[in-house]
Amino acid sequence: RSSDLVKKAGPEVAKFDLNAAIEEVLALARSELMRRQVSIRTTLLPEQQLVLGDRVQLQQVLLNLILNANDAMSSITDRTRMLEIRGQITASGDALVLVEDNGTGLDPKTAERIFEPFFTTKPTGMGMGLAICRSIIEAHGGRLWASPRSPHGTLFQFTVPTADHNSDG
Repeated sequence: RSSDLVKKAGPEVAKFDLNAAIEEVLALARSELMRRQVSIRTTLLPEQQLVLGDRVQLQQVLLNLILNANDAMSSITDRTRMLEIRGQITASGDALVLVEDNGTGLDPKTAERIFEPFFTTKPTGMGMGLAICRSIIEAHGGRLWASPRSPHGTLFQFTVPTADHNSDG
């Protein structure tokens, strides 16, 4: 029902396996990535890692970052198009997800503006995707940022709290 889409105010917080959530998003995006001949490399967390958050919202963030990477690589013809997704645990105990592409990269003049509402680098973009992604991650107590990747492309990273910072695994 359409009313279900607008009913939820904040994130529906629950524990879920981050690796499984990443795999589900990759399964959704795989045909689009294959259509554009993008190779995918994943290095997920070595064991099941429970994070605390709204699984659907965090998957939407990841899907947006993957599709943006796909777009950023669409004009690349001189090298293999490569998307790398990695998961790590930070020193502070948060889960860190890295989404790297070897596409056209970030213009240093506009790098910080990409998270501003209505700012877009795409001819048909609305400029809302990354702003929404950042607000979702911040609502989860995490952080989302981007940096240029050498020699080509962009690295997006976001953190989300793990279900238990004190867990040794």
